[in-house]
Amino acid sequence: MNGLRAIIVCLVVTCAAVVSPAAVATPATSSWSMLPVPAAAPPVTVSDLAARGPGEAWATGYEHAADGLRPMLYRWDGTAWSRDTGFPGAAEPGWLGKVQFVGDEVWIFHNREGTGEILRRSASGWSAVPLPQTLWTYQDFAAVPGAAWVVGEDDTGLKVLHHDGSGWTAQATPDGVLFLMGITARSATDAWAWADTSTGTAVLRWDGRAWRDAKVPLPPDSNVHTMLLEPSGRITIGGSQYTDGVSRTYLMTFDGRGWRTTHPPLGDTSTEGMVRGPDGALWLPMRSDRAFQSKYARVDGSRASFSYGPERTNAIDVKPSVLARAGSALLSFGTVEIYGSKPNLMSERRGG
Repeated sequence: MNGLRAIIVCLVVTCAAVVSPAAVATPATSSWSMLPVPAAAPPVTVSDLAARGPGEAWATGYEHAADGLRPMLYRWDGTAWSRDTGFPGAAEPGWLGKVQFVGDEVWIFHNREGTGEILRRSASGWSAVPLPQTLWTYQDFAAVPGAAWVVGEDDTGLKVLHHDGSGWTAQATPDGVLFLMGITARSATDAWAWADTSTGTAVLRWDGRAWRDAKVPLPPDSNVHTMLLEPSGRITIGGSQYTDGVSRTYLMTFDGRGWRTTHPPLGDTSTEGMVRGPDGALWLPMRSDRAFQSKYARVDGSRASFSYGPERTNAIDVKPSVLARAGSALLSFGTVEIYGSKPNLMSERRGG
């Protein structure tokens, strides 16, 4: 009898060892709550969300008005969302892209009837910094104290436009770079971009003098969705890797010494809306398997857990698009489609 008990105990221990906790995605306790958002003209598209502490956040995008796209800007004051229509070109065709905090100001990329500009909001109100030329495509934007970049294309090809606080110049990229898909920066002399090159996807770095290949060992047959640059020096890259025609999400982390790649159980989830949460883990919005609830992933190393937002009556598609850390809380901004109507805005908060 004692021998049989020993065998059973050994089997249980063996099974527990085989099922690694790192490979199991367990559900997380949901603590998301709804935040009302003034309706826009549906359908709407959300571009970006940025927060500076618990009392200030901005969400950008565009609505589909009868005469075309219209820019859409919302502000969170710590208590409620409100729509801001006081910026230059608010009533004109166009759209708003990435939003950044630069010192005490808010900077937002604005496509104003096809012409690019940077909106700046200071204590004295709104102003605009026009680009030196019109591009066919405005791909991305980044701004830090003392520098800003806009990347895109015109009829001559790739353009990297750099603002140094007083004026614009065009920056060159390494040979073989065909297109910049995204850009982010930690300082005026530390900017990063992910590019499509003649040999595949690559990561570039600006060191204050020139753009160079950063020699990041990306997984084979992969692309990059986003990069998170942190004051500590840590860098996190999120993207997709293709194996036998199947896409799966990967994450790469640089800790100051080297790069480490993991494949959390996220399927082919895009990492574009990924942020570092107040708990130190990575958070990203996901395509929900419940039509009436949003879904979020929390990633800590190779482990992933999932939580759902509050149930929404008659919802047929709840899609958080972007996340931002707001003090001790996470803010989410996206769209919700209620049966019988077009997608409109939604926001949720976790903690705080």
